[in-house]
Amino acid sequence: MLRGDARCSVWKGTILTCLPLMAWFVMKSSLLAASPPAYPVKISANHRYLVDQNNKPVLLQGDAAWSLIVALTKAQVEEYLKNRGEKGFNILMVNLIEHKFCKHPPNNAEGEGPFTTPGDFSTPNEKYFAFADWVIKKAAESGIQILLAPIYLGYKGTDEGWYEETLANSPEKCLEYGRYVGKRYKDFDNVMWLIGGDRNPEKALERLDLVALGIREADKRHLFTAHVAPEASPVEQFANSGWLDSNSTYTYEIVHQKLLADYNRTPILPTFLIESSYEGEHNSSEVQIRRQAYWAVLCGGMGHIIGNRPIWLFDPGWQAAMDLPGSVGMMYWGKLFRSHRWYDLVPDQKHEVVTSGLGEFRGLDYLSAARTPDGGTVIAYMPTSRKITVDISKVSGSQAKGWWFDPRTGKATPIGVFPTSGSREFTPPEEGDWVLVLDNVSHQLPAPGAGD
Repeated sequence: MLRGDARCSVWKGTILTCLPLMAWFVMKSSLLAASPPAYPVKISANHRYLVDQNNKPVLLQGDAAWSLIVALTKAQVEEYLKNRGEKGFNILMVNLIEHKFCKHPPNNAEGEGPFTTPGDFSTPNEKYFAFADWVIKKAAESGIQILLAPIYLGYKGTDEGWYEETLANSPEKCLEYGRYVGKRYKDFDNVMWLIGGDRNPEKALERLDLVALGIREADKRHLFTAHVAPEASPVEQFANSGWLDSNSTYTYEIVHQKLLADYNRTPILPTFLIESSYEGEHNSSEVQIRRQAYWAVLCGGMGHIIGNRPIWLFDPGWQAAMDLPGSVGMMYWGKLFRSHRWYDLVPDQKHEVVTSGLGEFRGLDYLSAARTPDGGTVIAYMPTSRKITVDISKVSGSQAKGWWFDPRTGKATPIGVFPTSGSREFTPPEEGDWVLVLDNVSHQLPAPGAGD
C-alpha cells in the first residue's frame, strides 16, 4: 500500500458492526471446526488457483499485517492471530524485516534488530530471526499461512523500505541473504514468499533476483509471488527472472478491470487481489472494501488481502479495528465462497448470464458475475441495489434455487425455485450491496455461507 504518512489518513470514528451473540457463536464454531489447509500450497492443474497438499483448493482470505513480526509482543501476536483465525483468515502479508513502521525500527518489540551490523545483509541477528520463527510457527497453529517479504523495498520516494540498502549490499551479499532465509524457513510449511514491496524493482532487479534465487536454492517447497508498484504487474516486472509462480493485482484505479486484465493474461498464472484501498485510508467506505473483495473472486482471482489502518502497522487502536466492518465482511465473504465451488467460477465477461442492470463498467457500481462451467452455480455481486435480468437458462438442470446473500450480515434469504428457461428479473430486498446466488436444485447445495 501507499504507506507514506502524506498518503494515509488515520481512520477514526467507524462504528463497529454488531453481531447477534448466538449468530456470532455459531459462525465462530463453524469456522473453528473447519480443517485448515495442509500447507505448503501448490498450483492447481489448471493454473488458476492454489491447492493444499491434499489437492483441496485454498481460497486466500488475507490480512495485511506488514509489521506483525516487529511491532508486537508475543502476547499481542497471540491475540491478533486468535482473532484472525476465528474469522477465517488464512494468509497474512508480513515483512520479515521492517524498515520504518514500528516503535524502534528496525528493532522488534524485544529490542533486537535484524542485522548485527545495521543494513548489512550478511550479518543476520540470530535473536531477531528466532523471534520471527516463533511468530510464523504461532500462525501455523492457527492454520494461517505467512506471505513473507524478505526485503520490503518501500514506496518510491520514501524511506519506508530497504531499497537503498539493497543497492548498497553487493550481489554476493544479497545471494547469501537469500540462502540464509531460504535455509531457515524451508521446513516451515506455512510460508509463501513475497518479493519486492510497493515499488518496481528498477535498479534493484538483479539483487532481488539473487535473493529469490538464493531462497530457492535452499527452499524448493514454497511458492513465490511479488508485490510491485500500483498498476504494475509482477509478470511484467519480473518477466525474465524465472522464480515467479503467481501473479498479483495491485490497483487504486478501476479494480474489476485490472483484475480481469490479469485473469486474461497468457500464459495463465494464479492471481489474486493483493492490495487496493485499505479500510481507514483513502477515505474508503464500507462498500468499497467489500466490493473489491467480491470483485476479486468473481473476476477470476483466488482471493484477496484486505488492509486496515491501524492494523497493518499495529498503531494504537489495532485491537478494536480487528472487529470493524472490513474484517467482519471478509469473514462472511470467506464463508460464502467456501460454501460453493468458488475455484470453478468463470467470469461472465460477455454478460451472457446477467444481461441487464450491470452498472457502469468504468464505474464503482459495476455488477460482477461468474458461473461454474457445468452451470451448477451462478453468483453475482452488485455494489448498489437495482433490478437485474438473468438468463436463467445458464443454470443447469430443470430448476434453479435463488438466494439473496447480505454481505453485511452473512444472512442468506431464499427467494424461490424457478424453471431454468428464459430470463428472469431479480431485485434485492433493500438498498445496499447484495449477492445473488442461483444453484441447480438437483445439486442440493447448502445455503450460501453455510457449512465449512
